[in-house]
Amino acid sequence: MDRPNTERKALAVNLDARRYGSFAEIGAGQEVVRWFFRVGGAAGTIAKSMSAYDMSVSDAIYGECDRYVCRQRLEQMLQYEQGLNLERLSGSRGDTTSFFTFADTVSARNYHGTNECHGWMGIRFQAHPRDQDSEIIIHVRMLDTENSLQQEALGIVGVNLLYGAFFLNHEPDMLIESLLDNLSTRRIEIDMIEFKGIAFRHVDNRVMSLRLVQLGLSNAAMFSADGEVLQPSEVLYKKPILVERGSFRPVTNVNIDMINSAKETFAEEEGVDADQVVTLAEITMKNLQANGEIDLRDFLARVDMLAACGMTVLISDYFEYYRLAAYLARYSKKKIGITMGAASLVELFDEKYYTALDGGILESFGRLFKNDLKLFIYPLLDRETGSLTTVENLRVAEELKTLYQYLVDKGCIEQLQNHDPDHLSTFSREVLRQIHANDLNWKSHVPQQVADLIQQRGFFGCQRVVSVPVAEDRRAPVAAPILAPAIPSNAITPTNVVG
Repeated sequence: MDRPNTERKALAVNLDARRYGSFAEIGAGQEVVRWFFRVGGAAGTIAKSMSAYDMSVSDAIYGECDRYVCRQRLEQMLQYEQGLNLERLSGSRGDTTSFFTFADTVSARNYHGTNECHGWMGIRFQAHPRDQDSEIIIHVRMLDTENSLQQEALGIVGVNLLYGAFFLNHEPDMLIESLLDNLSTRRIEIDMIEFKGIAFRHVDNRVMSLRLVQLGLSNAAMFSADGEVLQPSEVLYKKPILVERGSFRPVTNVNIDMINSAKETFAEEEGVDADQVVTLAEITMKNLQANGEIDLRDFLARVDMLAACGMTVLISDYFEYYRLAAYLARYSKKKIGITMGAASLVELFDEKYYTALDGGILESFGRLFKNDLKLFIYPLLDRETGSLTTVENLRVAEELKTLYQYLVDKGCIEQLQNHDPDHLSTFSREVLRQIHANDLNWKSHVPQQVADLIQQRGFFGCQRVVSVPVAEDRRAPVAAPILAPAIPSNAITPTNVVG
């Protein structure tokens, strides 16, 4: 479907007699409102346009703030300006007008080119006259190298956001897709979006975060255990970071033991403050798309289980570990750790995954370890022999043994010694098969809160339990559960082990 260009979008807003509101922009000029003045008819749309560039002036209007390009300042602007609109105008025209406030606070390229080029942008609006407010907030990164081009891109994104809020609020997927109309991902990255309010009461922001990555508007998206959408730079800024990559179908005791063991070991590293460590459960798009199209129920099942375990979730398009490492290093100069199983480490040393790099596997490892990154390896149990595959006895190709040993000796790869041996016999594929077969032994391989969630919601084809009695012995079948029909799930997804 052909979408209107930026000029036509701005004009469509101006010609909509229901819309009336304010623009408040800090930094990078009045780039969004300029479009609406330029196309004509702005008197029917714009109640006020302003910019509080001076920090003292900004504080006097919106209240004090630690940083001026941040979410807190944007929300202060939206709340204050929309409050004024309703206070001053609702009495005279509230029955026929849907009021809105658009705001942004942006740091475009400075004269020396030394600053982070990013910004917060949002709109608070009434979908209908006298309606409760709804809101969309986004965080953008400007990728152009010239200030004037960054300003131009910001203006276009702002118009797209306004147009989407007014005309596409009933189709949030299409709204997200339209944000880069007349632009490209080479110019703008949108790494966070959040919908709030009555117009978006049925929107799950975790799914919207996934859409950002799926559509290529961002390479990664993040949200907290309580479902709040997070902006990566604000979470990771100057923090030590520890990541566990997995399929989490389901979340098992091994997943939890691996991250806990790695965090304990990671905290002993020089310069790592245990209280500052950010732990992430990462799922790659390649893993989510292992069976073709993304199954949203399957995606949300994984996320809900991780949330039940208190985990912050990162969805990324960084299948290669060196790309993930570069992404994390963008936000923090502190130490970065990645924990993985021994089987994943074997895959990491498979040269077939690096044919696209001119320097092959050497270039990959050069990128991976250049920022003081460290791998923490969880052992693999051979249940037939009882032997463990560890860093010390891991088999790699003959021509890579010297490279492997060099990385081990240099301390880039470390064996986790503090794991719980009771969990080594747990394999997620087997647990998933047991769930499908209604073999209740699966419950002994997952945390209690995960087991309850799987049963209550029928995840992965499990027969739903309307009420789950508390059993003293988790390894014994729960007595007389009340079963409901199972919710179908995708076929078993292979664990993503490659970097």
